Amino acid sequence: MASIFDKIRADYDALRRENEQTLRERREEAYAMAPGLEAVEENIRALGFEAAKATLLSGDADLADAAVKELETYEAMARAMLVEAGLPADYLDPIYRCSQCKDKGYLENGERCSCMKQRITAYLHRSSHIERQIEKNNFGNFRLDIYSDLPFADEGISPRQNMEEILAVAENFIATFGEANDMNLLLYGPTGLGKTFLSHAIAAELMAAGKSVVYETAFGLVRIFEEKTFNRDASDEIKMAYDSLFTADLLIIDDLGTELTNSFTNSQLFNIVNSRMIDGKKMIISTNLSPRELSAVYGDRIFSRIFHKFVPMAFFGKDLRWEAE
Repeated sequence: MASIFDKIRADYDALRRENEQTLRERREEAYAMAPGLEAVEENIRALGFEAAKATLLSGDADLADAAVKELETYEAMARAMLVEAGLPADYLDPIYRCSQCKDKGYLENGERCSCMKQRITAYLHRSSHIERQIEKNNFGNFRLDIYSDLPFADEGISPRQNMEEILAVAENFIATFGEANDMNLLLYGPTGLGKTFLSHAIAAELMAAGKSVVYETAFGLVRIFEEKTFNRDASDEIKMAYDSLFTADLLIIDDLGTELTNSFTNSQLFNIVNSRMIDGKKMIISTNLSPRELSAVYGDRIFSRIFHKFVPMAFFGKDLRWEAE
């Protein structure tokens, strides 16, 4: 079975072929609409070759400058002919979906382009089914009316008022996502109050904005930790999944505390949280555990990290899963 990397490379190959075909069709159309344009473009190609040869082989700067100036003259002529024919001036420019890497997936310095990171996380999302989840778990489908407007226990406000405040924080998190701040979210409280829904809704907004988002349950994290560390033949999918925990624009960890914890998993979790904080990358953690229970399970090292640079948001009220159906 082809690896994620093979599939992504095939995607880029297909994208470049599609763009090249579109450009060929545009060129045929433009030549028919602008007589003489084909000859101008032939001169552009010839002059581009001459300029490169003068620069690389002869080292004659004056000759290279003259060729470049003549090239620019012909390019301006071609653009004017396109406009006169009723076409955009850049109609015959190379077509790229991503201008940063020119649909290669990698930048000139060899690093993965942000578009490749998005493709990697998209493939990982397909395996975790989050793409299907965010179709229904999004802000467009959020129902504030299912939360009670009566004061709850000793909280002093109603679950609805509390959720309004939580939504305001979530909206600010999305609006300021690209800014350099330490805003991460910790969603905690009993099951069935909307923590996972809210995580999915935030993911949907940021993915639509072109951000790379990785969503993993606590169980999923442990599987990735173990496969990457103990399996010498770990698949490319596992290696990419592990790397994405550190590199994704947003990491969402759902149901923290439901996994089997031990010194290994705790150290791995601390490594991810600590590394992402150092790099200024955002996180959302949801858990059914209270702050006191988190401290008891994970120890002060992880607990202090989480509460130092996370906005804690308590969910309270009655289980609403049956009302949200």
